[in-house]
Amino acid sequence: MPTLIKRTGEGFTAAEDIFTDVADEDAIPNGPVILSMARFQAEGDALVTAGRSVGVRIQPDEAVEDLAYDLPRLALVGAVFPKFRDGRAFTTATLLRERLGYQGEVRAMGEVMRDQALFMVRCGFDSFAPVDGATPSDWAKAAGLFRHVYQRAADHRPPAFEERG
Repeated sequence: MPTLIKRTGEGFTAAEDIFTDVADEDAIPNGPVILSMARFQAEGDALVTAGRSVGVRIQPDEAVEDLAYDLPRLALVGAVFPKFRDGRAFTTATLLRERLGYQGEVRAMGEVMRDQALFMVRCGFDSFAPVDGATPSDWAKAAGLFRHVYQRAADHRPPAFEERG
């Protein structure tokens, strides 16, 4: 099983990934699975009803709002970064946390690199599958790079203007 980096309070730790990321053409294995949005809409209800832990992988061109009804039943939502410079997954995480009130795991998948750590944490991601070989300590250093922030976000850090008061 691949190793993930998970946010634990203010720190980060390595964790085993118990989920199997299933391609649309593959058979669904036993255990927790991550499915594409289309496959979840076709087969997800039966899996969730059977008591399986199910996650959904959201591509940048898919609307996370389509999962609004099912969010309380999902173990995780994975937002895909298809390439480093495509930031639409940041919006997906922000919508999940702030507009849809999702409390489950939000995982960064795809081209995930420590350069994005601070922004991912601020948007509400709490698990990461980095492709750059980053360790939890690397991730913690990158996520804590700046002490002050200038606007509110899903991480609930106070903006600099509040700290001055």
